[in-house]
Amino acid sequence: MITSPILEIRNLTKRYRSLTAVNDVSFSVHQGEILGLIGPNGSGKTTLFECLGGTLPADSGSVLLNGQPLSGTERKSVLFYLPDAITPWPAQSLRWALEFCLGLFDGRSDLRDEVVRRLDLAALLDQRMVALSKGQRKRALLAIGLLMPQPLLVADEPFEGLDLRQTREIALALRSFAGEKRTMLLSIHQISDAARVCDRFVLLSAGRVCGEGTLRELSNLAGERKGRTSFNADLEEVFLALT
Repeated sequence: MITSPILEIRNLTKRYRSLTAVNDVSFSVHQGEILGLIGPNGSGKTTLFECLGGTLPADSGSVLLNGQPLSGTERKSVLFYLPDAITPWPAQSLRWALEFCLGLFDGRSDLRDEVVRRLDLAALLDQRMVALSKGQRKRALLAIGLLMPQPLLVADEPFEGLDLRQTREIALALRSFAGEKRTMLLSIHQISDAARVCDRFVLLSAGRVCGEGTLRELSNLAGERKGRTSFNADLEEVFLALT
């Protein structure tokens, strides 16, 4: 059940000289949900996540918890940012990486065995991080993210480069941890993947938010903009109608 916002993003903007990559973006993340940030490549998803994670300074805007602004340092106690396409500690084994993160960040040791089982990592624990395939590395990184103590996991493109079977397996695993165990904000450019795993959606196009809500809420918004009393369509059609 979706409850109150765990985080609010208000009027966030990031410019690169004449290019505005993120333009006055506002939305909220609710406790226990999986919120999908949906948009094509180049829409500003990664830039927005880097600003939220504190690895890139925003030009304006704020991130709030319970109505109070959070500094970059304070955000680290609330959210864990998991970038795409990284290979941390390449010479170390996956087992070492998990144990190191649990110890260094005082992670959720109680979830370790469940995370390893759900993400099908038991057979990979003694392999070096650099030796993992792209799909295996995705699962390994998500395991690290799920074991972190912060209540909000912010993951950039968790399904990028995965085949259909791998995507479905990871989607099911993420759904099993949503709710009391974890809140998630995921950036996803494949709309079919987002529809499979997310509770609500933020639609991003050219750095701007074009809609936020459940599929039904977004469908209603699309219907209003098209002058229809109803607009029963899948997420792809709704996205096209609103962007």
